[in-house]
Amino acid sequence: MSQNWITIRSSDQAYQLEILKGVLLQHEITSVVINKQDSSYMNFGEAELKVLESDAEKALQIINEANE
Repeated sequence: MSQNWITIRSSDQAYQLEILKGVLLQHEITSVVINKQDSSYMNFGEAELKVLESDAEKALQIINEANE
């Protein structure tokens, strides 16, 4: 089962992406947060919010509406 996940947002503040993940879940869109920050210092790298490619357009629309 190969599914294509794409990054729709990245941030150095992982908690912001977790909030967006919750918003997407309310709209029945599965998403994951991949934290690529250095675990020792938390100053290097970013976290990424990923959704299935088939849900990307709808997810971006929901996020944009939530930010208005």
